[in-house]
This record gives sequence, C-alpha cells and structure tokens, in this order.
Amino acid sequence: MAREAWPAQEERILRIFKRKAHQFISRPPEWDDDFQWLALMQHHGAPTRLIDFTWSPYVAAFFALERTLADGVVWAMNPARVDSSRAPQPVRMDPRVKGNFRRYFLKGTHRFIWIGEPHTMNRRLIAQSGTFAVPGAIDEPVEQILGNPDSENVLAKIILKNAVRETGMRELYRMNITFATLFPDLDGLAKSMGYELEFHWGYNPRTMEKYHTE
Repeated sequence: MAREAWPAQEERILRIFKRKAHQFISRPPEWDDDFQWLALMQHHGAPTRLIDFTWSPYVAAFFALERTLADGVVWAMNPARVDSSRAPQPVRMDPRVKGNFRRYFLKGTHRFIWIGEPHTMNRRLIAQSGTFAVPGAIDEPVEQILGNPDSENVLAKIILKNAVRETGMRELYRMNITFATLFPDLDGLAKSMGYELEFHWGYNPRTMEKYHTE
C-alpha cells in the first residue's frame, strides 16, 4: 500500500468498525474515543497500529514460548525512556485525550512512541496486565523510530532458548498462566486445551516419566 494511502485507509476501517460494532456489543465506546475503539479492534483481531505489550515478564514469556518451535523472543521496552522527548512537541501526545489521536497519530507524520492503555480496560487487557505501544508513524519499525535504542537502554531483545520451553511452560501453567486465564472467555478456554494435551500433573506425556517431588 502506498504511504500516502495509510491515513485515509486507517481512518476508513476505524469508521467502518464504529458503524457496525454496536450490533455485537452492548456498551460501545464513545464515538470520538478513537484509542478506546482501536483497543477494542485489536482485542478482536482487527489490524491496528497498536503493539501489544505486557507489564508482566511471565505473561511475556508465555506468549514467547507457547507456540514456538525454535527460540522464543521477548522484546522489553523501557517506558521511562520512551517519552515526549522523542515527540515533535514538548507535551505528551496522550491518545486518550480527546482529539489527540487524529491530531498527532492518524496522519502518520510524527516519529515517536506512546506507551499506555485506555482508561477503560477490557477483560483480556486486565488478565494479561496488558498495555500498548502506539507509534506515531506506521511505516517505520519501532527500532527506527526510537533512533539508536541500544545505546540508550530503551529496547532490549531477550532470547528464550527452545530448550527451556518444556520446563518454562510447565512452571507457567503451575502459576496459572494459560490461555484460559489470559483470555477469560470461551475462546481462551478452547485454546488452552492445546497445552492441556501436552501437560499432566503426574507425568510427562511425551516420555511417560513421572515427575519427582520432594
């Protein structure tokens, strides 16, 4: 898609979703709360500029390990260093403020990242200790928007070797971190059955070896 088309297309899908979502939800966000609408869209699988993050390292580890067949990766961002100093104006570009999303984000011309969550959080966002990174420009990678993040302790890439997956997922399960708890609805429960096939409290279903307890 041409860069020039992004603002109008993003505005278009936001408008379409707003006009039709009321058929499926009893309490839609206020019409002009664009950030709340985007969070709802993201929650249900629509393409948005929002990047999912979590305040919990354990939740991050779950998503990194759950489906990987190779090494898992967790990206950690330092919110204290991702601030308005990277924005084009000295004020914080909070998309929760009425009109700010259209003013500072929709045109895609401001190269900065805002981190936070909507004032009203849905069940999944709460369960996952979730938050969002909201880029002002959507045609550039986060690393490029942040400049040189490595030298400023802003962004870190943490690799979880595949060898830790079995133990890691088992311990996360014992901490009650599963699809069923992170997605507290029927979809989450159904997805959690995938790991239930892999796991048993008393033995390893792969090897049939019993777990040792002390």
